[in-house]
Amino acid sequence: MLDDFLMRAGLAGIGLTLATGPLGSFVVWRRMAYFGDATAHAAILGVALSFGFGLSIYVGTLAVALAMAVTVAILSGRGHAMDTLLGVLAHAALAFGLVAASFISGLRVDLSAYLFGDILAVSRADVGIIWAGSALVALLLAWRWQGLLTATVNEELAQASGLNPRAEQLVLTLALALTVAVAIKIVGALLISALLILPAAAARQIARGPEVMALGATVVGSLSVLAGLAASLSWDTPAGPSIVAAAAVLFVISLLVRRRG
Repeated sequence: MLDDFLMRAGLAGIGLTLATGPLGSFVVWRRMAYFGDATAHAAILGVALSFGFGLSIYVGTLAVALAMAVTVAILSGRGHAMDTLLGVLAHAALAFGLVAASFISGLRVDLSAYLFGDILAVSRADVGIIWAGSALVALLLAWRWQGLLTATVNEELAQASGLNPRAEQLVLTLALALTVAVAIKIVGALLISALLILPAAAARQIARGPEVMALGATVVGSLSVLAGLAASLSWDTPAGPSIVAAAAVLFVISLLVRRRG
């Protein structure tokens, strides 16, 4: 079954939605879209460092994405303006990543694959890593689900309940960095945030509760993967952007369904 490249692509994309569905819900609830952009853009620097030092793409990307996420979390806790800080770090990380990539001849040709994804080129090992990483993110969020929800709704209530909102934020930071690392080959650094936000935003229109929304975001994400791959196969369009475009269409459909309801 895994000899078929399209089957591998579908399995990889659906596996990724196990993480992007519930994590994307928190990104939407907490308005962390810019945070996701900053972490994802830093992934290009991780790709360049991975090629430069002969590391696995997943290892280098995870290290840099995690460093970026922790840096943002620390600086934002010291009173820095969040939107300005994220804007500076996101664009600086992407710029440094592109500059570093220009010094690596073997990476210049393949750079678009890491910017926009190359899901059709995933290997069996990639599928295994993506499913393992996504399952780890899903388990991490399930373990801290109630605490994360409480801290998201009201930080003062969370503190009164004995929870540490900063610790809950760190959980999301770790989950986001890991998701960026496993998603880099599927939708690329420039589209990871879109795959987090669009399915969750679509599910939000029709969901009756947080758990239903997280599950719905996973379903919408999976449908987006399948529809995007079908479009890519039929019209010879790039697979990563096609998946995100399919998610955007499903979001518009969810708006129409809600309006009729």
